[in-house]
Amino acid sequence: MKLSTQVKPISYLKAHAADIVRSLGESGEPLVITQNGEAKVVVQDIKSYEQTLETLALLKILALGNREIEEGKTSPAADVFSRLKAGRKD
Repeated sequence: MKLSTQVKPISYLKAHAADIVRSLGESGEPLVITQNGEAKVVVQDIKSYEQTLETLALLKILALGNREIEEGKTSPAADVFSRLKAGRKD
């Protein structure tokens, strides 16, 4: 996805809002809106936005896991399973 192909001035957004909303829903690609020649906002459909949030959440979980590994806050899987089995009341 190249954002450079989806850049429009704010006047285009004002004049074509309905068309933009329809297009975003169909293509799933974000639109960069400029003001005075500078990129100011990104507009995207809700489905893509939700996917972005889910991706960021997963990346955060991975980063936290990597930090715990680096800090030595992990246990071998066999030890964890042994503790779980020992704690279970049959």
